[in-house]
Amino acid sequence: MNRYPTWKYILIAASVIIGLLYTIPNLYGESPAVQVSPARASLKVDQSLLTKVEAALNLAAIPFEGIYLDESGVKVRFSSPEVQLKAKDRLIENLGKDYTIALNLLSQTPDWLLAIGAKPMYLGLDLRGGVHFLLQVDMDAALTKSVESSVGDFRSAMRTEKINYTGVSRDKLNIAINFESEAEMEKARRFLGTSYPDLTYTAAGSGSAYTLTATLSPQAKNQIQEFALKQNLLTLHNRINEL
Repeated sequence: MNRYPTWKYILIAASVIIGLLYTIPNLYGESPAVQVSPARASLKVDQSLLTKVEAALNLAAIPFEGIYLDESGVKVRFSSPEVQLKAKDRLIENLGKDYTIALNLLSQTPDWLLAIGAKPMYLGLDLRGGVHFLLQVDMDAALTKSVESSVGDFRSAMRTEKINYTGVSRDKLNIAINFESEAEMEKARRFLGTSYPDLTYTAAGSGSAYTLTATLSPQAKNQIQEFALKQNLLTLHNRINEL
């Protein structure tokens, strides 16, 4: 004879089943993976990056168990650490310095469990031995690198548009473009202002010497600094995952 109402037994059984269901993801473990993310703010994380990574792996005949695209980059899952390391070397060779290639770990939990919010319990640093990092990001270097990249972009773009200029130089975070005529300077100002709206442009000069000065806008500086910080945090996060 039951000493308790039937609904209590049903409630206990349901609680046990739900608890077991959400415990299952911890049994699947993690698999080795490689994460690919842009090293420059001008590069986008989109379907073309996923296609590029997939093509590089297929060309090298490196098998992978899955490839995923999210806001942080492309993640590729592999069957073993040996294949993971081989894939990392191949991607570094094919993608060059434009992208950051980092080792990572991905949960092997099936999609149907993830769809209902059943995720594995990730071990904290205290359970993995513990580690302390001090991250210092050189913001000035990030801004300088961005401006240096723009100098080369300006030269290529103006040559393509057949804009005559006498020289392009950088002074700290300013880019100076020299012209022999005001007409060419205004032509460059309109073109660069449309193609590179993140910079502000100031024109000066007279006679046969004109200078167009491009400077990073405050908004562009903030974006570059935020991107540099995120990239360093991503690198730190990936190194922690490797522990």
